[in-house]
Amino acid sequence: MRIIRTPEGIRYDPTGKADGRGAYLHNKRSCWEHALKGVLAKTLHIEMKEEDRSHLLQIMDSLPKEENGE
Repeated sequence: MRIIRTPEGIRYDPTGKADGRGAYLHNKRSCWEHALKGVLAKTLHIEMKEEDRSHLLQIMDSLPKEENGE
């Protein structure tokens, strides 16, 4: 799953082809939780805004629950 930095904020890029600095995340909640602790902001060279964090949390909440830590 590709996340990109745009002038409007952080967005999910389902095509994987949108212009902008991007980062790839697995479709696992654990990966997203780790990324939201600061790794994603560092990778995208931004300071994460609250609306960006909320947008990403909504995406994370839509991911399937992990079983047995996978």
